[in-house]
Amino acid sequence: MEKGMITKPLFTSVIFLVLYTLLFGLIYPGIVTLINHSLFPEKAKGSLIYQNGKIIGSEFLGQEFSDPKYFWSRPSATDFPYNPAASTGSNLSSANPLFIKNAEKRIQALQNADLSNSKPIPIDLITTSGSGLDPHISVAAALYQVQRVAKKRHLNENIVFELVKSSIEHRQFGFLGESRVNVVKLNIKLDQIGITHNGTAKTRS
Repeated sequence: MEKGMITKPLFTSVIFLVLYTLLFGLIYPGIVTLINHSLFPEKAKGSLIYQNGKIIGSEFLGQEFSDPKYFWSRPSATDFPYNPAASTGSNLSSANPLFIKNAEKRIQALQNADLSNSKPIPIDLITTSGSGLDPHISVAAALYQVQRVAKKRHLNENIVFELVKSSIEHRQFGFLGESRVNVVKLNIKLDQIGITHNGTAKTRS
């Protein structure tokens, strides 16, 4: 076998490897990143949420809330809740005993937090999402918690209801996905509400 029959294909392969590495490993990602930072600067940086100059979260990443005076997020199945380095669902079927046990435990926690609430519990408050990182809950899940949050904060239910209503993110382009509520952003709004002497609410600056 002639030497050229080996070296020529090898040389060609190396050239293409270098070219494709430069094109798809550096040039293309660089152009896309530049476009994203130019047109969508906040989203390109992770849609970070700031409070008093400090980063407290991201619009795309859920957080765990257990205090009854806050709206609770959808359960997370990651090794610790909402771990972005281990995004996953529970992968348990609805017939799995552990799935049933977890659901019953979450139902009990919701009922214990608001004993007078006899409304049906929305499914997304007792089941995890596919990613385990979902920052949103359904509108129904948010409304289910209005009574509890209002009681714990000594606020009129209508005030909390209107807060939820103003926090609804509608379907993208009017037809993609479902209407939803970002729990982190909603709870930030809650903390910005104070109470006047007659029990009505005022927004803190």
